[in-house]
Amino acid sequence: MLERTLIILKPDAVKRGLVGEIITRFERKGLKIIAMKMAQLDREILEKHYAEHKGKPFFESLVSFMGSGPVVLAVLEGFNAIAVVRKLVGATNGREAEPGTIRGDYSMSQQNNLVHASADSDVAKREIELFFKKDELLSYKSIEDSVYSKDELEKMNAYE
Repeated sequence: MLERTLIILKPDAVKRGLVGEIITRFERKGLKIIAMKMAQLDREILEKHYAEHKGKPFFESLVSFMGSGPVVLAVLEGFNAIAVVRKLVGATNGREAEPGTIRGDYSMSQQNNLVHASADSDVAKREIELFFKKDELLSYKSIEDSVYSKDELEKMNAYE
């Protein structure tokens, strides 16, 4: 199923100069970037984004960390994009993430783990709407889209 998901390259990814490397991994996998921007997130939007964690011991440090520098926000599109992105990103704790994943290769932290990825389709929809206006989401044909029709792509991806 064709899906959209949100990723946030966290302040540590930006400060370490890993934005290009991380985005490249998503593109090489075949995910299409349909929106992307850099922003400095304020407390108000971070509290909305992490509302389900309010009251938890790590909430304040998480909001503080995410507001400590610029982030890169992007909407990715592709077949089973949510699960694919989460697999590429790896386990939340970088020390436990598998080698070959983004966090497994570049993170040693639970919180400073380089990238946020939407947990499921409901979360992805809410997060995309929080950070992007509808007119910021672009539609274009990738090389794969140009070679195959949408029906052909769905049939090819149904044999998993």
